[in-house]
Amino acid sequence: MTRADAVEAVRNPLAFIAERWTPKPRTVQRAALAALVMAVVIVVTGGAVRLTGSGLGCPTWPKCTDDSITNTSEMGIHGVIEFGNRMLTYVLSAAVGWAIIAARSQKPRRRSLTRLGWAQFWVVMGNAVLGGIVVLVGLNPYTVAAHFLLSTALIAVATVMWQRTREGDSEPRPLVGKSVQQLVWALVAVTALLIAVGTVVTGAGPHAGDSSEVERIPLDWENITRLHAVLAWVVVTLTFALWFVLRAVDAPKGPLHRTRDLFLVLLGQGAIGYIQYFTDLPEVLVGLHMLGSCLVWIATLRVLLSLRERHEAVEVPGPGQSTQRVATRA
Repeated sequence: MTRADAVEAVRNPLAFIAERWTPKPRTVQRAALAALVMAVVIVVTGGAVRLTGSGLGCPTWPKCTDDSITNTSEMGIHGVIEFGNRMLTYVLSAAVGWAIIAARSQKPRRRSLTRLGWAQFWVVMGNAVLGGIVVLVGLNPYTVAAHFLLSTALIAVATVMWQRTREGDSEPRPLVGKSVQQLVWALVAVTALLIAVGTVVTGAGPHAGDSSEVERIPLDWENITRLHAVLAWVVVTLTFALWFVLRAVDAPKGPLHRTRDLFLVLLGQGAIGYIQYFTDLPEVLVGLHMLGSCLVWIATLRVLLSLRERHEAVEVPGPGQSTQRVATRA
């Protein structure tokens, strides 16, 4: 490497890598999927921190203690769990960085993919800061809920990027009518509300995230849980109705299959939800329910994204001009 190359690499490392490497489409897809998987993993491990009472295992931030960046032996298993979850943020950042590099290096360049990668990066950074605030305010339930919801937003962006890696860049062509699209948007909105109310259930419930006395949301936990269950049944009903509507209008297989997948995920999540409620919220089932929440959200977004298709746009010579944009199947 010459001195000029080194200067260029320092000044714009992404452009430097992109000039010398062209990943295969499958590599870009796997990089986006890795970022999505890590976004789910960080939610599940964050739940493990809460459910094991390790939320203040590292009592300060950004250090683990006032005198140590890492956990110490005196802090026991709670310090290990909390600090381990913090370290996974670096793994998540690496996965997102890999997705950004792969998207930026793809030929032809797809700026939309790179923007989605950077959007994930900034959400991760914002959530890391918010996680520190959660610790500094002693696991205030409102900040904990915001922390989870921002992770849900990260999963949304990662899901969109993963889908876009398997599509082209032409204008989206709808595969169903406007009324079906409106039904799906209603499904997405109610699902988002379901997840938001779920954070209130957690904030008002018994799992405070620490063995000491921690502030809870001052609402009746059982009433909020019932509201959460009602919203869950609304989501199931909308999904069931959507499947029949798609069959009635002879929709393509893509939306039908994604709707079927969502329905199956909802059944599993509902079963876990009711079992945990009637068995006094065992930690393992609560953790599985958090994983299920992520899977429900991903499945719902995949239904929405399946309602249109994008073809790959390529450059070909056109009459009277140097090039012309046409669409081909991705």
